[in-house]
Amino acid sequence: MPSPTPPSAASRAARSVSVAPDPRDTLANERTLLAWIRTALALIAGGLAISQLARSGSAALALVSSLALIGFGALISLVGYRHWKRNDEALRLGRALEPSMLPGFLIQGIGWFALAAAILAVLRVTS
Repeated sequence: MPSPTPPSAASRAARSVSVAPDPRDTLANERTLLAWIRTALALIAGGLAISQLARSGSAALALVSSLALIGFGALISLVGYRHWKRNDEALRLGRALEPSMLPGFLIQGIGWFALAAAILAVLRVTS
């Protein structure tokens, strides 16, 4: 089995054998990256809001929640950039685009955070 091409070699190959992709595809890829950036910024802003607005209650819980959202937002932005770069290279090399793991990753992260928030809300009301 051949070893995978390092990213730097793939980037060089994309520049040297590059075909001009349809501008609509390139712009759609950029819009998708911008959507992931907006999502990441919203998660980071939510984490900052929790850290500033959660004056009542547990300071440790507010810190953990805010750091989780900020970290998740940072991770989404990095993975979104990697996905954009991979798609850009595929478009320029005329290859098929790989499916994205980002939507499932985001849905799972938000689902776990919502479940934890619901459990904490119930515990707070019942105590």
